[in-house]
Amino acid sequence: EHSMSENIIFCYSGAGHCLSMAKSIAKVLGDTDIVMMRRFPAVTDARGAKRAGFIFSCMAGGLPGDMESYVKAIQIAPDAYTFAVEQYAGYLGCGLRKIDEIVHLDYWNGVSNHSTAIWLMPHTLTFPPTTPENAQKRIDKKAAEVAAAVLAGKLSEKRPPREAAFELMSKGLGKTHVKRVKTFTVNRDCIGCGTCAKVCPRGNIEMVVGNRPSFGSNCMGCLSCVQLCPKAAINIGKVTEKRERFPNPKVKPAELTEKIIHID
Repeated sequence: EHSMSENIIFCYSGAGHCLSMAKSIAKVLGDTDIVMMRRFPAVTDARGAKRAGFIFSCMAGGLPGDMESYVKAIQIAPDAYTFAVEQYAGYLGCGLRKIDEIVHLDYWNGVSNHSTAIWLMPHTLTFPPTTPENAQKRIDKKAAEVAAAVLAGKLSEKRPPREAAFELMSKGLGKTHVKRVKTFTVNRDCIGCGTCAKVCPRGNIEMVVGNRPSFGSNCMGCLSCVQLCPKAAINIGKVTEKRERFPNPKVKPAELTEKIIHID
């Protein structure tokens, strides 16, 4: 039986950037369980934790995949300190507000990062423009700022913005992934390593004849398969063929599939 750490961070991470940030914050807080939220969390009773946090990426203007229903299943002690950090490419969306409405956040923050939705735009198209190295420095700097705020018990003055338009958008965009998955292709650079199948949060990819991936229709649009393929062999139509991938350099694909990562 897993005993509860002093701190718990529920983390959704697609290409590793949010997990990289969660690990940086956990190292400062000490005694932290990072519970992965790509699938239903391995721990939902967090009432033993003194601090409970959420670190996630903005997806389609809202929370990634089934994260909203997962957050609703989590129990947090009434006197625990709660915080959340969102990474987003162009706009904050409604994800922070959705979490706030479920758990009531004491503190929240956001940091802009490169877009990993490369079917939509190249990841280099950020505001302000920056290199992947500087993007990593920015999330590390924000992680230090958040960790200091959490240790100090800082309280945010306002609630996260409601962003009603993004709520509609996230509902609409969520449905388009099923159509988009029909345009996934695998080129001859594929080495049959199975990374894509392992990292798919919904088990939507299976390795078939000739050890090549086959995509089902249960796609949540996280693009872990596209971003983490070591040969960049998976594409979405023609649009992503010339676009550079952007996985996090500090996170190994295998870490994303772990249920709990403990940091002392």
